[in-house]
Amino acid sequence: MTAPTTFDVQDATARLYLVIGRLSRLLRRTGSPGLGPGAVSALATLAQGGPMRLGDLAAKEGVAPPTLSRIVAALVESGFVRREPDPLDGRAWLVSPTEEGERVVSGMRSTRVRELQARLERLPEEDRLALIAALPALEVLVAEDA
Repeated sequence: MTAPTTFDVQDATARLYLVIGRLSRLLRRTGSPGLGPGAVSALATLAQGGPMRLGDLAAKEGVAPPTLSRIVAALVESGFVRREPDPLDGRAWLVSPTEEGERVVSGMRSTRVRELQARLERLPEEDRLALIAALPALEVLVAEDA
């Protein structure tokens, strides 16, 4: 096998970007309980990362703080998230998922994982094995310190 050219890498990068975006949107539509993608993502981040300040959550989600405030307000109103004063700074708030929010995220993960598994199982074995072999590289790609 020959080394990829710069064009090959650029082409693969664009294709990977498009396919990841499409797969992400497809899976978001599976099992979402009427929440928008931003709310689902914020709720999942809280379920995984635990209580955090709104500014920290906005940074993790890559959205502006006012946008995240609206998302969190809707999640609080729906009973999926609670706001509590930050014990280290009385001026700040911490947000965390409620038990119902945890259940919603868990259910979405299950539904989405099942959907992804069904799609993987429909692939030819060679393609499925190639995706499995690529997982370590993809995990490095999305690591926090990458």
